Amino acid sequence: MKEKVLLAFSGGLDTSFCAMYLAKEKGYEVHTAIANTGGFTQKELDSIEEKAYRLGAKTHVALDVTNDYYEKSIKYMIFGNVLRNGTYPISVSSERIFQAIAIIEQAKKIKADYVAHGSTGAGNDQVRFDLTFEILAPNIKILTPTRDMVLTREYEINYLKKHGFVADFTKMEYSINKGLWGTSIGGKETLKSDQTLPESAYPSQVTKKGEEKLTLEFEQGQIVAVNGKKYSNKIEAINEVEKIGSQYGIGRDMHIGDTIIGIKGRVGFEAAGSLLLINAHKMLEKHTLTKWQQYWKDQLGNWYGMFLHEAQYLEPVMRNIEAFLENSQSNVSGTVIVQLRPYSYTLVGVDSPYDLMKTDFGEYGEINKAWTADDVKGFTKILGNQMKIFHNVQKRNNK
Repeated sequence: MKEKVLLAFSGGLDTSFCAMYLAKEKGYEVHTAIANTGGFTQKELDSIEEKAYRLGAKTHVALDVTNDYYEKSIKYMIFGNVLRNGTYPISVSSERIFQAIAIIEQAKKIKADYVAHGSTGAGNDQVRFDLTFEILAPNIKILTPTRDMVLTREYEINYLKKHGFVADFTKMEYSINKGLWGTSIGGKETLKSDQTLPESAYPSQVTKKGEEKLTLEFEQGQIVAVNGKKYSNKIEAINEVEKIGSQYGIGRDMHIGDTIIGIKGRVGFEAAGSLLLINAHKMLEKHTLTKWQQYWKDQLGNWYGMFLHEAQYLEPVMRNIEAFLENSQSNVSGTVIVQLRPYSYTLVGVDSPYDLMKTDFGEYGEINKAWTADDVKGFTKILGNQMKIFHNVQKRNNK
């Protein structure tokens, strides 16, 4: 009997080569699977399935893990206001982990001897897939022809043509990965340190002018309404915010960061939905959380994003951080008002029953109601004691 391989299959050049190569050259019984985290339409999924069978796959399956991706990742990235290096919403990076989990579970389900992926040796995804596979199924061996053979694009195309597989693998100027939490754009300008992407490189073009008010309602940190329309399905709410924001070209930026393998990398992205939601949520927290809640959330949110980016999702400490982040959201409820315009937006304000500005203690810069002038004089004197001591000692020793 032939040994069985489950290949993580996207329908691109690398995984197309892997599917045919593993079947024809290595003699494996190849099964393919695609894990959809919200980035594929049904038409695209149907096309990928048709391609898999033409390449010789014995079976193909589309695994929808979009809800898992929201419940086990996106939700906590919003709670933690996660932006890598203060910029990137860890969109494609976080998706890969859940795709890897779905693929290895399918490999176990069909009792595969091997699991395979088409990652190259120069990026982060190889680590994300390998590490997840090794932890969840150490008995299933990993095959990576594209990485191990150090193949060129031309070699892969010629190999497929030689064996009668015809497809349009014309290399576009940009590599685009679209997902629920954002779209990454790489190529040309992103490979240089002194250039940025032109307008034409972005998949979503600006179609609206002028200004528009957007309201985002949160309950315990989760989005529940957009412009007054309630959403029980959080995925639909995220897609609606993305649709509205992308028409103004909002959420575009360039991320420069450190890869898992130690080199610097640049990638352009557009992520109107995630950036609007994260920054609106963060503003609501400024009104509803205490100073120290915000401080420690910033520390743990930053670590959570870094670990997620660097394939550490299965590290137990991630569950501990998630517990803290979720617990911190009990009062993060209310509506955030955002003003949209081409290429930018303004966080106007919030309306929340938990707004800590709405108290009987005082109005900032105006009037104090819960303390007297003498209270402040005494407080200030005690607060300055340690600094007074330090400067007194410095003055004495510098004579």
